[in-house]
Amino acid sequence: MIHIGNRRFIVSKRRLGYVAAVLTVVVSGLAVPGLVMGQAQETKLRVIAFGAHPDDCDLKFGGTAAKFAKAGHAVKFVSVTNGDAGHQTEGGASLAKRRYAEAQESAHRLGIDEYQVLDNHDGELMPSVEVRRQIIRAIRQWNADLVLAPRPNDYHPDHRYTGVLVQDAAYMVVVPNVVSDTPPLRKNPIFLYFEDNFQKPAPFRPDVAVSIDDVWETKINALDAQVSQFYEWLPWVDGRLDQVPKDPVARKQWLAGSRLGHINPALRAALEKRYGAEQAGRIRHAEAFELCEYGRQPNLEDLQKLFPK
Repeated sequence: MIHIGNRRFIVSKRRLGYVAAVLTVVVSGLAVPGLVMGQAQETKLRVIAFGAHPDDCDLKFGGTAAKFAKAGHAVKFVSVTNGDAGHQTEGGASLAKRRYAEAQESAHRLGIDEYQVLDNHDGELMPSVEVRRQIIRAIRQWNADLVLAPRPNDYHPDHRYTGVLVQDAAYMVVVPNVVSDTPPLRKNPIFLYFEDNFQKPAPFRPDVAVSIDDVWETKINALDAQVSQFYEWLPWVDGRLDQVPKDPVARKQWLAGSRLGHINPALRAALEKRYGAEQAGRIRHAEAFELCEYGRQPNLEDLQKLFPK
């Protein structure tokens, strides 16, 4: 016999364990599918994205990150270098300080939780054990469910080695005797790649496609915070610096046009699979991600459910 309030219930021994489990869930305030009000509490994910420089995550993942954050998930960006070489006239500590400030403003505009910038020199990144330890610590400290990074076949050595470093951390994050100053994860996260256009050794495969039309302005506002990159350095590299408008409103419009992107047939097919042909046909801006062969391996249907629509 058990008592709930002023009522008494006779329960068989076989059912007592089940009832006790239900009561424990109710008392602790946890929502378990099928037990409390017949509703499941939405799982809040912890997402960490790695870029080589303090604008890479914003460009490749900014829209989806904003959607994750808006849905209540915890999102962190990590720049593996401090960006101290990415400018035509500035450099060193002063540029690193400027780029750090731009990254923090971008994080604020996206609504994400944190933007960490590691103190490794831009243009000199190597997949060393020392930097691998930094990556392992960051993933563990964030207690990550999802980890995103570039593929290791990018044109830029810093991008390539960021991809290698995250791959090299994918198993080590669960090994207690590696980076023993930070507790290991008890389950391996899911690792994914950002979209790219490189074809060798294999083209990017869009396992998850996310429409970012509803947060496109948010993403552009975040890129707009990276003044040194999108209005100075990258236009200079591309020989288009004279095309950048001086007026803040006009240059943001120019930025949106220059970063419009192209939805290729593979990405369009992935959007149609997820959203249906009619809705996908109206999508103008999207981000896509490929499941890494390392880390936890969900089936693609379960993976899709983790990402916001």
